Amino acid sequence: MTDEILTLKEVAEYLKLAEKTAYRLAAEGKLPGFKVGGSWRFQREDVQKWIEEKKKE
Repeated sequence: MTDEILTLKEVAEYLKLAEKTAYRLAAEGKLPGFKVGGSWRFQREDVQKWIEEKKKE
């Protein structure tokens, strides 16, 4: 269960992006995430779906 939710740092590492880039994409609504107490969190399943959608574009 702990792997299901990723932090901004973890999602940036996972996508091989700079943290600033991951933050910007999330803030712009381009990367599926949500805020908990002001910190971004990402559901691994949502990120996987987002990757698959991007591959089709």
